[in-house]
Order: sequence, then C-alpha cells, then structure tokens
Amino acid sequence: MSPEPDAGHRHQGEGQGHGQGQGQAEDQGRPGRALRRKARAPRLRPHPFGLRTRLVLAFLLVAAVGCGTTAALTYRAARNAILEQTQDTAVSAFREQVDSLGIALPVEAEQLRTALLHIARQGKPRPWRVYAEYGTLRVSSTDRPTSSVITPELRHRATDQTTPHGSFQRVVKGGTPYLTIAVPAVFHARSAAGAPQRTGLVLYAVMDLTEEEANIEAMVTAARDGALPALAVALIPALIAARGVLRPVRELRHAAHSMGRGRLDTRIHAKGSDELADLARTFNESAAALERSVAELRSAEARARRFASDVSHELRTPLAGMLAVTEVLDEDAGTLDSDTARAVRLISAETGKLAVLVEDLMEISRFDARAAELHTDEVDAADCVRKTLQHRYWTDPEQVVPYLTEGIRARLDPRRFDVVVANLVGNALKHGGAPVTVRLYVEGDELVTEVADRGPGIHPDVLPHVFDRFYKADQARTRSAGSGLGLAITLENVRLHGGTVTAANHPEGGAVFTVRMPL
Repeated sequence: MSPEPDAGHRHQGEGQGHGQGQGQAEDQGRPGRALRRKARAPRLRPHPFGLRTRLVLAFLLVAAVGCGTTAALTYRAARNAILEQTQDTAVSAFREQVDSLGIALPVEAEQLRTALLHIARQGKPRPWRVYAEYGTLRVSSTDRPTSSVITPELRHRATDQTTPHGSFQRVVKGGTPYLTIAVPAVFHARSAAGAPQRTGLVLYAVMDLTEEEANIEAMVTAARDGALPALAVALIPALIAARGVLRPVRELRHAAHSMGRGRLDTRIHAKGSDELADLARTFNESAAALERSVAELRSAEARARRFASDVSHELRTPLAGMLAVTEVLDEDAGTLDSDTARAVRLISAETGKLAVLVEDLMEISRFDARAAELHTDEVDAADCVRKTLQHRYWTDPEQVVPYLTEGIRARLDPRRFDVVVANLVGNALKHGGAPVTVRLYVEGDELVTEVADRGPGIHPDVLPHVFDRFYKADQARTRSAGSGLGLAITLENVRLHGGTVTAANHPEGGAVFTVRMPL
C-alpha cells in the first residue's frame, strides 16, 4: 500500500487566526500538553557510584596504600632493629660467659650445674635458661635436663667445626617466640699457637622474646590506630579535590540538559587553563555555532511556512472564480465536440485538485502557525463515524464495513474528528484494498478508531514516513491523485485532541491505522 495520503472528502476552510490568543487557544484545547512536556524534561539523578564517589575512593585508596606501605616498612625496620639488638646483646653476653667458664675435664655434673646457674643469672637483656651437653651428659639450670626448643639444626651447627664461635636461631614454640644460642666450650692449646680447640662441651641458652614481640605488636596497633584517623583526615582533601574537579562537569551537565530543553543560549563560565577549562570553551563555541545554525534554520522554515500560507491565500480567490467557471463548463460539456468536452472536463478535474491542494496547504499552515483551534463537544462517537461515511457515500458494504460500538460518549471536535476518519478511510480505499473495516471501541480511558484495508500493506522502510508531508514511497512517481498532506493533517488533528495515531501492517495482510484519543 502506498503511504501517500489523501484527504478524502474535503473539509471546510477555517479562518486563519492571528495575535496573542492563538497559543492560548491551542493550550486550552490541549490542557495536558504543558504537564506532559514538563514530565518529559530530563531530571538529574544522583549516581551512588558516580564520578565523585570514584574520585573520593581513589583518593582514599592512594592514602591507604601510602599509609599501609609506610607502616609496613616502618614495622619491618623496627622489628628487625628490636630483634637484632636483643639477639646481639644476648649472643655477645652468652659467648663471654662461656669463654670465661672454668670447667675441669672430665666434666662433673654438679660442678657444671653450678656454673650453669651462675651463667643463667648473668643473662642479658633478661635471664636465660642454660643447658649443657657433654657426650651423654645432660645438665641444665632448670629442673629439666634438655629443652624441646633447641632444634637438631642448631645442635648440628654447634658441633660443626666450621662454626667455632657457635650459632643462634629464633624459634616459635607453642606460639611463644624464643632465641636459642649454642656456643661450644673451647680451650687454647699451646702447641697450636693459640688456636682454639673444642672440648666437646656445648652450652645452650634459651631466652623467650615475649617482651620484644609485645613491643612489636604495640607498634602494629599504634600504626593501625594511626592509619584510621589519617584516612579520616584524608577524606577532607578528597572531598575538596572531587568538588573542584566535578564543578565544571556539573556545569557542563546542566548546560547540556538546558540546551536539550531548547535554551541554545546556554553558556559555561570557563576559567583557568586546564583540560576542563578547554572543554568548557569548546562547549561554548559549539553551542554558539549550533545556536546560529538553528536560528538560520528557523528563519528559513518560518519564511517557507509564510510563503506557503501567503501563496495559499493568494490562490484562494482566483481559484474560487475558476471553480465557478469550470462548473458552468461542465454543464455545457455535453453540447461541445468530443475533444473540447474532454479538455473541459480535464481542466475541471485539475482545478478541483488544485483547490484541494490549496485548502490542505492552508490547513497545514494553521497548524504550523499554532493557530488551529479545537472546539470540543460531547458527542456520540459512533454517530459521528456513520455521518462521515454517509456524507462521502461510503455505504457500500463491499467497500467499507463499519464495526461501531454504540453509546460511546466522547468529548471531540466533530469537524476535526470527521477529517481524521475521512482521511484514513479515503487513503485506505485509494491505496489499499477493499473491503475497508472501520472499528470504534473503548479501551481503558481512550477512544480507539481503527481503519484497516486488505491491500498489500506498507513496506517496512516506508512505515516511519507515512505521516510525513508530501512523502512518496515511489520516488519515480511525480504526481498523485491526492495532495500529499492528508495523513499529515490527520496526525496534527489527532495531536490537537491529545491523542496518537500509528500505522502498522496486519499479520493477515493490509495496513492498519489506529487512532487513540482521550474520552
């Protein structure tokens, strides 16, 4: 089905209004327009994970990483310093005690125990538990001869000839840290020119490091407790920085929304020389260029509409005379020869088409100038549709089949509703296929008028343009029987009622036009 509209039976002309009352009259005819336009305006909604939140979180993350890195490095350095100082003191003191030990060989258990008790009391920085091993002999300064804290690895290193000065090891046993020291007892032989010789006696010192670990834990707690206030303090510059960065972004967002609502004179105050300032200046330049372009387009559109309106008005008077003459010629065409009669009838038909085009142009110009008025009345919708069909002699059931729900009372402009139905039915008869069905029913709080034909339907590429002015599906066809404005006028009349009109293809074939108007 071709989308080219046809007005069907022509509507009566409406005087074109001028002055300040035009816009008010239209708004009164469509009371819900302002509310709908306001409801469609874009709203600014907060984003829980927007740019501000991400900037603040990034700032806090950097601060947290900095605090954590500093605390970790400080903890590591302090821990090593504390432990190394403790173990150096203990190892040095224990080695001195072992070197000054005077034990006769072979070793006697009681004499060795007395020596171990003395060494244990001299422990630095705290008392030690001292153990001695000599062959199978095991003696200690405690009530237990051996210690489970001393590892086989430490024993092996203590008896290793390559480590004559002993060794030490930090061990954790049962959750308690210990420092274990192993020093072999030696004597200096004269034959070896003073080189130390092992006696086979090895002394071990065990000292718990609980106090050092407590000091380290205290440092960790202090670092953790200090990091939280530091992050809280860092939140303030984070918010300040985010506000400074986002202020131009917010201004740009508001400006974009303002331009979207039609305020093309919107500009952003650009200051500074950073990237955001450059963005603001670019926006201002683009907005100024867009404002100039839109102003030129509006001016050109206004001139074109004014031209169409003026031409239509100027043609109306001579057309009236031409129509009167063609009517007379039609009456006398039967007395003329065949060629002259054919020419007279052609002139009469073309003059009628020109009159229709002029009337449609005048009607569409009223909509463009917002001078079209809506004169509503409470009417019987089914009766209005019947009158439209009868006035155009669309009463043949093989051509038009009405399915009208009786008793529907609706507040409509009867003349404009007549134009809507006539244009849709006439378009279906001309470009679709008979029979054309006209359905009228109520759906919710809307009056629904549906016009369907049995033609080939509308091509999917054409559907979005069926209500465009002078649109032709076949661009090669330069002339049509209609004015090319019928469906455009239908759309404007439906909008004036606050309704909608849509075009679609029926699954079983044919085109379907659906008009919805508030009751």
